[in-house]
Amino acid sequence: MAEDTRPRLPAGQFLTERFPVLTHGKTQIVSTDDWQFRVWGYGLEDEIVFTWDEFIALGGMEIEKDFHCVTTWSRYDNRWKGVPISALWPSIETELSEKPKSLMFHCHGGYTTNLRLEEALVDGNLFATHHDDEKLSNEHGGPMRFVCHHLYAWKSPKWVCGIELLEHDKRGFWEKHGYHNSADPWSEERYSYQEGEADKAVK
Repeated sequence: MAEDTRPRLPAGQFLTERFPVLTHGKTQIVSTDDWQFRVWGYGLEDEIVFTWDEFIALGGMEIEKDFHCVTTWSRYDNRWKGVPISALWPSIETELSEKPKSLMFHCHGGYTTNLRLEEALVDGNLFATHHDDEKLSNEHGGPMRFVCHHLYAWKSPKWVCGIELLEHDKRGFWEKHGYHNSADPWSEERYSYQEGEADKAVK
């Protein structure tokens, strides 16, 4: 594997020790008692549904990663604990008749964000239940958020409750409202005008 020579702090970012709360819409209050995680869409004949206990039982991991927000703050050495996507994906893959190209993450409150399959499956990405040794607060997406540490933070959706499998990539909430579809902090992929045309379809 080639050595990563990128600077630790991406261009246009400033470092903070705080963990700011930024949310579209109301903070969601989600109980784990009747919590469900649903997987449906392209390549699946039947929807897959997990209870909280079933999802947590898939496997656990702890990882320390930097976190970068499109609003220009970055926070180093965040300690995340939860279920790695590498533990979930085999349960989905064994049921597929066709391989999806992208995933749409769905959340309580109606938020969505899309990730190409290869971006979603990057090693270390996880469904986090804890941050810095504490259970995720409601404000930060508790009881569970997806953490895609290598992209801007809007690709790390709070209160995640499902994945829609997509034959072709389509845009989620912020991607439809002018944010870049790819969201790489080191390329400063903040806004869709940087892609050449705002409504460009991903092929």
